[in-house]
Amino acid sequence: MGKIFTITKGLENMGALRTGGQGSVYKGRRMGPIISAVKLLPTPIHTESTDDKNYRNFLNEVEKLKKVNEIPNPNIVKILNSGITESGSFPFIEMEFIEGPDLEELLKPPHESIFTIKETIKLADQLASALCHCHKVGVKHGDIKSNNVKFNIHSGNYVLLDFGLSVMSDEQRRSSMRHAGAIEFMAPEQNEGQMLFQTDIYSYGLILYELLAGQVPFPLKDNGETARNAVMVAHMESEVPDLLELRRQHLPENWTSTQREREMQVPVWLLAMVSHCLEKLPENRYASGIELQEAIIENSIADIKTGTAGGVNNAFIHQEMGKLAAPAANAPGDSGTFHISKPLFVGIMILLLGFMAVASYSFFFYKSAAPVNPVTKAIVDTPQTLDSAKIASEYYIRRRREKQRLTDSATRQAITDAINSEKSKGDSTTADTAKKPDN
Repeated sequence: MGKIFTITKGLENMGALRTGGQGSVYKGRRMGPIISAVKLLPTPIHTESTDDKNYRNFLNEVEKLKKVNEIPNPNIVKILNSGITESGSFPFIEMEFIEGPDLEELLKPPHESIFTIKETIKLADQLASALCHCHKVGVKHGDIKSNNVKFNIHSGNYVLLDFGLSVMSDEQRRSSMRHAGAIEFMAPEQNEGQMLFQTDIYSYGLILYELLAGQVPFPLKDNGETARNAVMVAHMESEVPDLLELRRQHLPENWTSTQREREMQVPVWLLAMVSHCLEKLPENRYASGIELQEAIIENSIADIKTGTAGGVNNAFIHQEMGKLAAPAANAPGDSGTFHISKPLFVGIMILLLGFMAVASYSFFFYKSAAPVNPVTKAIVDTPQTLDSAKIASEYYIRRRREKQRLTDSATRQAITDAINSEKSKGDSTTADTAKKPDN
């Protein structure tokens, strides 16, 4: 694709990746093989001076955005640079280029139209981590939707992209969302130009709903003004359709009956969390990504302790919350491989070695303490399959008989010694009498 305009010195424009009313994303290349994604905002800034309100707002928001990357997070795109383009004077944000499909692509053929439960839980955990990280430093994303979450094929992580809306002024944001925003992923308050932490929470709930149900709650039929207004009103007034019924309708036909049955067992806590995120009033949702992530951790721990009612089993949830698997053909990360942590493995090995040592000591101690009496040896070594009680009985009878013989023998010997002693005394007395002279 040919160059359209110069972005900035040292950054080659390799063509548009995506264009729209909220700005365009271009592929850029710096010196060498480093590729980046450059987000151009739609409103030009003609004066690079703090006297210009738009420029001042842009700088203020970029400074906040830089805080996101002060502590790296594997689920958030890295911000590399920002500035004003040489051609057109458009503000831009340069981010790392994430290689891999976005969620919108993963829900279209040749992929299935829904995610598996375990892959949904994995994404729920990682995207909540991203929001928690952003909200801790005061940054609201404002534009969470399917094509702003990518699967990184190199790391196996889901990554939140495109912070362009977060650096716009309130007026720019209101105009952009009204005319070109992804209305299917907009919270009710965004129609009035508001952007809150709870706004990101609402869009997060819509992402999970789409992955589980196979569609967003209120799909956009076309991009006309009437259709957009209908979706906007639905978000503000209509009840969210039954997620499980939509999931049942979108189950892939090539899945086995066992798989289809298992994939309908969506954890109760996950359904409740989605419902809580999609409350119409911001104050009824989770207050921020921090509270959202805490809810995921608490619910997963509760499931492990008490069991999952009406959902997948405990081991399944526990495994999916921690596992970062490589992508499979349909949904990334579904490799079926079980992993344990290194500390856990070392602990298991220590316990195993300890058990073997105790068993060995017990065996040799028993062997050294065993009777070496020929009678015992004959009983132990006998090849006949006798009853254990009978063997024990015979052994102890023989031992008693042997002991009795020893006792009788000792007694007889003592009696003999006593008789001999008395004889000796008698003989000695007779001899003395014989020696006395007669009077």
